[in-house]
Amino acid sequence: MKEPGRYDDGADLHLFVRPTGTKNWIVRVQKDGRRRDIGLGGYPKLSLAKARQRAVDVQSQIEEGLDPVVERKKAAEARHGELAPGFRNAKHAAQWLSSLEAYAFPSLGRLTADKVTTAHVRDALLPIWLEKPETARRVHQRIVDVLVWAVAKQYRTDVPLLSSKALRLPRQVEAVAHHAAMAFDDVPAFLADLRAREGLSRLALEALILTTARSGEIRGAIWDEVDLERCLWTVPAERMKAGREHVVPLSKAAVAALPSP
Repeated sequence: MKEPGRYDDGADLHLFVRPTGTKNWIVRVQKDGRRRDIGLGGYPKLSLAKARQRAVDVQSQIEEGLDPVVERKKAAEARHGELAPGFRNAKHAAQWLSSLEAYAFPSLGRLTADKVTTAHVRDALLPIWLEKPETARRVHQRIVDVLVWAVAKQYRTDVPLLSSKALRLPRQVEAVAHHAAMAFDDVPAFLADLRAREGLSRLALEALILTTARSGEIRGAIWDEVDLERCLWTVPAERMKAGREHVVPLSKAAVAALPSP
């Protein structure tokens, strides 16, 4: 089945083939006169036999008055709600939950927290473990966090070993492409050329070089953070990636690179 469309397997189970070629299992349910399509997972990761079983599970939940889409999110959403006040910004808060929605809920979401096993976690992570290594590691950490939280809430009695080694996930090999570094001997000439130019961007770049700060810390710096008598620049915790106050000693050259207050 390669042509885009919906293919009926019977008992309201369908294989939906998108124009991109991706294939997803969908079960159509009906309750109180309302019809809905609920995703079960992708093919071929989810076999026909497993898709049929999941379809039966979803239909059973519907008959019991439960909403599978809501049930699959309860533990993760409750944990996310507790963590939300500590996120650095709204973007990070949204990413925490959206990553689970995209990569964990399709397979783990049909289970309550006490039913999730090592095998379930492995099956959720394996498809993205090598294809999207950084994302997979974050999803892995968040799944473990939710399950540990579930133990604290007494929704389950323990958490199995869930390290990548325990899950027997393949070794990730990432090609890290660092920015090219300037040769040390070339720095004086570069600074001399930089100082011959005008504008705040020139001063910002020189300050960055002389303090080894992040560009965002330089751009957001204000004079209230700088103690010229002690030659110290104190970056407040809310502007630091690590969330901790950072004190930067300023050389005479670094002080000279600062624009006049």
